[in-house]
Amino acid sequence: MAAHRTTASARERLLEAADQLFYAHGIAATGVDAVVQRAGASPATLYAHFAGKDGLVAAYLERRHHRWRATWDAVLAEAADPVDRLLSVLDALALFRQREGATRGCAVLAAAAELPAADHPARAWIEADTTLLHHRLHELALAAGADDPRALVAELVMVYDGTLAAYARAVADPMPAARELARGAVRRHAVTGSA
Repeated sequence: MAAHRTTASARERLLEAADQLFYAHGIAATGVDAVVQRAGASPATLYAHFAGKDGLVAAYLERRHHRWRATWDAVLAEAADPVDRLLSVLDALALFRQREGATRGCAVLAAAAELPAADHPARAWIEADTTLLHHRLHELALAAGADDPRALVAELVMVYDGTLAAYARAVADPMPAARELARGAVRRHAVTGSA
């Protein structure tokens, strides 16, 4: 029993170290030695849990994806108005950024740029993040009665991605402008509510 706790603890320490280092310095620039050192683990422990750096990168993105989804789920659960439900993606982004201390933009977008190979195991989590964003916004746009749900989703995704890019560029808080752009898109697509 004690051995299981030690193993689980080492895995979590490795994931936490990978999360901090991959996000702060990039995936390519961060070697497994740095992750192992930060985690206080051995290389053998890393390879036992993740079978190498590619597996660790995939687990890092999976972990971030689940935290992001849980944040958005919680924000969405509090929103009743159709407009608020559509804009929940920005509210969730602000909350996630605050909780995570995220200052460099989006870890998933950064990983997508660093990992172009379609067969990399982390690509599944990049795709999962993209699917969640597009499908959920599409469902919300349909439920809100948008006149062209696909066009509205395209605009909202552009606002979302632009906000993340603005954070990465260390621009002054882009969220007020992002909210106004998103509300304008919602109005243009005939969604009624508190817009």
